[in-house]
Amino acid sequence: MLPLDISRNPTEITVAASYQQIMEALAKRHLSEESSIEDLIELRYSVLSVVCPDKLRGRVWKLLLLLPNVSASCYINIVHRGPSSVDTKIRNDTFRTMTTDTSFLEHVSEDMLIRVLNAFVWISRKGEHTDDTSEEIQLRQYFQSLSSSSKELTYVQGMNILAAPFLMVMPEMEAFYSFSTFLWRWCPLYVHPTLKGVHCGVRLVDLCLAALDPTLYGYLLGKGLTASIYAFPSVLSFSACTPPLSELLQLWDVMFAFGAHLNILYIIAQIGMVRHELLHSSSPMKILRKLPPLQAKTIITIAMIFCKKLPMDLYEKLVRHAYDESVADELGVKVVADSDQPQNDVSGLPDYMTEAMGISTKSFYEPRN
Repeated sequence: MLPLDISRNPTEITVAASYQQIMEALAKRHLSEESSIEDLIELRYSVLSVVCPDKLRGRVWKLLLLLPNVSASCYINIVHRGPSSVDTKIRNDTFRTMTTDTSFLEHVSEDMLIRVLNAFVWISRKGEHTDDTSEEIQLRQYFQSLSSSSKELTYVQGMNILAAPFLMVMPEMEAFYSFSTFLWRWCPLYVHPTLKGVHCGVRLVDLCLAALDPTLYGYLLGKGLTASIYAFPSVLSFSACTPPLSELLQLWDVMFAFGAHLNILYIIAQIGMVRHELLHSSSPMKILRKLPPLQAKTIITIAMIFCKKLPMDLYEKLVRHAYDESVADELGVKVVADSDQPQNDVSGLPDYMTEAMGISTKSFYEPRN
């Protein structure tokens, strides 16, 4: 555990304090299931209240994702199978993954991405190989048990972007298990061939924006802009399409702590941060086409306020949309057609931007009225 040195400058003290607080949460021994649950909750709030140090991020993510024991031999056996049936499709995407981020390019090779994504396909599809080892069969059964859907998963375009942050923060083998757990447990509907979860997410951007900021929503709708036009990449990639990666990792820290649904609110927070420019632009799509660089601290603060301000029934759909197929029916989403146009509500003004200043972190998740 690192001691604090008050002679350091404020930035250094903040980093050291963050390291110490996260380390204390990681170092606790669990004598019972109840104590482990309590400590996991404490870790979640630690991630919310301080910036997770880079050196600890991999360990923190694995705990928040509830990653089980990993087997090096199993991963090696899967990799030795070589290219999967969709290897060409994978390679068509991997070479253009985060090509403008020098730190990513220094730490993650295209070969690493290709191996992880092919391994995901091998382990996720029953008919991909007929000579599975007992470890592989058990791993496939475990992943499938995490999902409420009976459908198999495979590679879909955009998964390279989702795998990239995992490879940035942890070794390749651990990245494979963490990435696979994330997709199977948290957002299986985002990587089905129909992208049903993504379409639901896009619809929820519209519904949540209409509920939180009807004036801005109405203005964009008047310009013919719905989330299906401007938000699809951000929903599909869990905001990984917007740089910088260092800020994205902080967004994902909190997302893994409290749920994948937060990404929808991250997107609306980003839109809210350029609200003035949008409302005074005759062509707001020019702004929405390329949102400003991520500012994790501000985005997280605003998104957490949203959690308390959404109507409970809408928030409940938001929480479930990435893994519960019934949400699509509840939202009227049909994946074979364009997203539905949400109803226009232009009454009232939002108060979230002013409330975002100086709010307590733990109050974000207090029960809402």
